[in-house]
This record gives sequence, structure tokens and C-alpha cells, in this order.
Amino acid sequence: MDSPDRNWMRIALEEARAALDEDEVPVGAVVVCEGREVGRGRNAREGSRDPTAHAEVLALRAAAAELGRWRLAGCTLYVTLEPCPMCMGAMLAARIDRLVFGCADPKSGAAESLYRLGEDARLNHRLAVSGGILADEAAALLKTFFRSRRA
Repeated sequence: MDSPDRNWMRIALEEARAALDEDEVPVGAVVVCEGREVGRGRNAREGSRDPTAHAEVLALRAAAAELGRWRLAGCTLYVTLEPCPMCMGAMLAARIDRLVFGCADPKSGAAESLYRLGEDARLNHRLAVSGGILADEAAALLKTFFRSRRA
């Protein structure tokens, strides 16, 4: 039987596939609040020419618009790749309760790999982190993208 985390991560993977189809780095995100989807996002840096157009930031913006508030307490963000420092900062600023990610990012991961910003007691908010959900599927999309770039 599938867990809710795996089900929501599948939706984030749909967004990642859509990013891949748009020739963007295939990362997708979805924000869930009280069991319902309130925001989605996928990487859009190339198309928008916006360095902040990461999947997580776009999903947070959509969730804030849907809920009519910037404080996203009670929400969980699902993302296919471990977030970078900017995205972790955005989640902390938004007061997200929980982060669930797919594959680790050893080069810029700020949830577990390089930093553990979600549990840093020096910051004014902390969030729970669960990694490795459907990690193989998320990593396969990234490998496909970067392999095609090198060819």
C-alpha cells in the first residue's frame, strides 16, 4: 500500500516531467495543506530568465495565493530534489511545517547533504525533513536531462 508521501511525490514527479519537456532541469514541487493540494511548481529558470524560478519557490507562491496568506503553517512541501539554500530559506520564511524530498543533492542540498537548515536552532523557524521518497525516479529524470545536455 502506498503512503500519502509517495502519492504526493508522484504529483511532484509529474511536474518534474513537465519541466523536462520544457527543457528545464526536471524538478517539480507540490504544497499540501490539510490533505489537499494548494500549490504546484516546476523549474522555470530558462524560460522565465528568472534565477529564483525554482520549483519550490513557484509552488510556495501558488500556495500563498491559493490560501490568501504568506504564512504556510500546517503545510508540507514535496519536491523531487533536495532543496538548495535559497529554497530552504523560502520554506523557513513561509513557516512550512514539513519538507519531503526525493533524491539528495550532494552539490547544493541544504536540507541534509551540505546543510541542515530546517533544524538550525539559530533560525526563527524549524521544519521536519523526510528525504529519499521515490528517490530513484527523481534521480532518473535528472540523469536523463544531464545526459542529453552532455551529448
